[in-house]
Amino acid sequence: MAFKKQDRRDKIKARIRSIVSGTADRPRFTVFRSNAEIYGQLIDDVNNKTLVSFSSNDKGFKASGNKVEQAKEVGKQLAAKAMSAGITTVVFDRNGYLYHGRVKSIADGAREGGLQF
Repeated sequence: MAFKKQDRRDKIKARIRSIVSGTADRPRFTVFRSNAEIYGQLIDDVNNKTLVSFSSNDKGFKASGNKVEQAKEVGKQLAAKAMSAGITTVVFDRNGYLYHGRVKSIADGAREGGLQF
């Protein structure tokens, strides 16, 4: 029986989600990356609401550079939207992905934008 990459990621994701949870004052910053795009959301798990979201295919985003540089810019834009919504601290959820490349880049961009985690 062969395991798939998605099965491995789902297992890691479940382990992370058993520990990490977001509230209204400290939401969960979750990351999803596809082959072409990267998405970031701030989620209040208590009320099951997405508070802020931004992605590389939003209308206000101009793509420039490679995907790692784009992820950093998405992190900065997400942090700006979060600051305008009054959110300063978050808890990071890497969503089963390894913490390097685009996932690390979006987190670094959010930190540069002013989010604390």
